Amino acid sequence: MNQVRLELSNKFNHLQTNLFPWLQEELGPLSKKQKLFVETLELIQIETFIPYSPKEPGRPEMNRIAVARAFVAKAIFNMPTTKFLLDYLKSSPTIRRLCGWERYSDIPSESTFSRAFNQFSDSQLPERLHETLIGEYLKNQLIGHISRDSTAIIAREKPEKSKPKETVKKKRGRPKKGEERPEKALTRLENQSRGMSIEAMIEDLPNACNVGTKRNSKGFQNTWIGYKLHIDCTESGIPISCLLTSASLHDSQVAIPLAEISHKRVTNCYDLMDAAYCSPLIDAHSRSLGHIPIIDENPRRDKERKKEIEAETKAQRAAGYKTAEVVRYNERSSVERVNGRLKDDLGGRVVRVKGAKKVMAHLMFGIVALAASQLLSLVQLE
Repeated sequence: MNQVRLELSNKFNHLQTNLFPWLQEELGPLSKKQKLFVETLELIQIETFIPYSPKEPGRPEMNRIAVARAFVAKAIFNMPTTKFLLDYLKSSPTIRRLCGWERYSDIPSESTFSRAFNQFSDSQLPERLHETLIGEYLKNQLIGHISRDSTAIIAREKPEKSKPKETVKKKRGRPKKGEERPEKALTRLENQSRGMSIEAMIEDLPNACNVGTKRNSKGFQNTWIGYKLHIDCTESGIPISCLLTSASLHDSQVAIPLAEISHKRVTNCYDLMDAAYCSPLIDAHSRSLGHIPIIDENPRRDKERKKEIEAETKAQRAAGYKTAEVVRYNERSSVERVNGRLKDDLGGRVVRVKGAKKVMAHLMFGIVALAASQLLSLVQLE
């Protein structure tokens, strides 16, 4: 990490000694969130991802770079709607000028923002920003632990009606001579573990809005309408990869494609997962990537095994003893902090767009800001 820390340290020093003093002289004192906005824009260089639009017949498009910066501000300032963002831009000259509009009258209309957001979601702009950011600073670094988990995303749209499953009645007994019976269909996990491409695995995952149910840490069932955001992050809280699926999809179905995406972006030693990912196929896939999986065991209906685990945990607690796996597993709390910060501070609880593409774009603007903030925190703590 020495090279990364050096690059980030140079960037941080540039911000503190050159950019912030100049901005404060021009715009006045900057708040903590305004500084985070500037840091994020400086790291991601969003203008390099907006293609140049040559002059064409008809009315020219408004400046898409300024609009993209405004959507980053919307995530950082945790704004619920685009209308709220426009009101804030009109009342805050500092943010308006940081986005790229000098005058009040330069700010485009709400419909222009809506069209631009459609373009950004179709082109996966925030996803590309995040992938480039991770590749630039963490591609050649060794990461100790990757923590994997999902979080509920509540949406304001009607859930998809569940289709009845087609069941084929199986004949009892042995097949007749010459009779051919259809083989048992492979599960999604079995297909994934047999070498599917990342694109095929993602295409196979459902991403329509529906009803999800999850048991919380206190044992109670939580139900919501919307989606699930699945995240891989480092022990320092930097999100490495994300996938959005239907709320009803079980966490284990996303483990292998998420692991493949993270493996392409970074090199890590350990994969940390909770009991929802307890599967020999996930374990074997993690080892095939050269990682050591540490997965909380799920005894399921084996009551005897459940009692053994409880007794062993109780004995270790009484003796004040922790195994190396338990110590490493505690690092998984980093993904809980990522989920919490995304939902509390960066727009994860205020999803007002509809459709998986738009919801993913909305969330990924927050993920980009979170990744930039955590990368800079690596040098701020020194």
